[in-house]
Amino acid sequence: MNRHRRSGRVSMGGWNRLLVVALGILLVSWSGPAASAFWSSVSSNGAAAKSDALAQGSKPSTSVTGTNVSVTWAASTTAAGRSVTGYSIARYGAASGGTRVPATGACAGTVTSLACVEANVPAGTWYYTVTPMLALWQGPESARSAGTTPVTDTTPPAAPKITAPSAINSLNDNGVQISGTAEANSSITLTVSGSGSEPITRTFTTNSAGSWTAPALDLRQFADGIITYSARATDAAGNISAPGTASTTKDSTPPRVVNVQLFNGSSGVAGLIEKGDYVEITFSKQLKASTLCSTWTSNTAKQTLSGNGQVTARVSPDDVLTVSTTACTLQLGAVALGKDYATTAALAFSGNGSGSGNVTVLSWDPAELKLTLTLGARSGTPNSVQLDPAAATFVPASGLTDVAGNPVESGPATWAASSF
Repeated sequence: MNRHRRSGRVSMGGWNRLLVVALGILLVSWSGPAASAFWSSVSSNGAAAKSDALAQGSKPSTSVTGTNVSVTWAASTTAAGRSVTGYSIARYGAASGGTRVPATGACAGTVTSLACVEANVPAGTWYYTVTPMLALWQGPESARSAGTTPVTDTTPPAAPKITAPSAINSLNDNGVQISGTAEANSSITLTVSGSGSEPITRTFTTNSAGSWTAPALDLRQFADGIITYSARATDAAGNISAPGTASTTKDSTPPRVVNVQLFNGSSGVAGLIEKGDYVEITFSKQLKASTLCSTWTSNTAKQTLSGNGQVTARVSPDDVLTVSTTACTLQLGAVALGKDYATTAALAFSGNGSGSGNVTVLSWDPAELKLTLTLGARSGTPNSVQLDPAAATFVPASGLTDVAGNPVESGPATWAASSF
């Protein structure tokens, strides 16, 4: 009899627990996925079921890149500290009220991370929310984000126009000025490329008129040759243009005098200075012709000064040869002949006759890179002793440059012995 009573009591306790579980299941089923609480366990003593709750989602932050909106938020947990399994992201067209629009793309469905990007968001101002999820249950929706307006401008700006020097040299390659035009108030990224060094990049902004000027560029690290400039414009919407390009030829190698030789004329006496004798000065590079003679305008054609008394060569008592002309501003330099060709008085070679052999001639041959001075009729008394060859020394004028503008290396240089 006592056994039956104990059995009855046990049976009644089991029914109580089953009833609690059934009621919990019924409550969950009735509440559906919108319930903010769920039954976590059944008490072992059958007293009651304990519940846990999902906290409200955290207010999200947003940022815009073009038509894409990045949404970020803090992690959510239950009241008992359990981690949620994901989040549901939505947006509204107003700060309060309005229709809930589920987010799309990477923000659609249940997002398991703490950030997502909704791409191609329609035009308008949007307010985003985050709802924490745990399996089939969801917590309260978060407060709405600040208003977010995706940019609807998806048209890239036109390629920037670049103004660059056609050539640079050793005098200006450490401060090259590059400028141009692009969309007003856009950001310009300029990349400079050439051989001998890694590209360099500079970023700056156009003004309200669309003009831009890059900070002065130091291009000494690039080797001689073609230097290329490429500029892209980025507008306020983040659209990036096609590149605008330009190029510069860099030549920073200065020309040098590579030889100076004295020659006896075909009908002259070796070792004496006479009409018909000539001097050849050879350079390492093509010179800018106008720096030799201001009226020589072609850098590719042979240039000549010749005429009645037009060119005069003088040899000083200390045997230094210089040249002057009435035809242009002449920049040449001086040749120390190395031997005693003159007496105590200076010699002058000019010529005032009409015959081609009588006048002094100065010519520049850009193909041969040679400057030739041929002596005309002489005034003054030279040394009558036939002199042995000696090394001549030439000091170029300071204004001589190559076609790129590099000055001829200064200072005297001496070459193999020669004589008139």
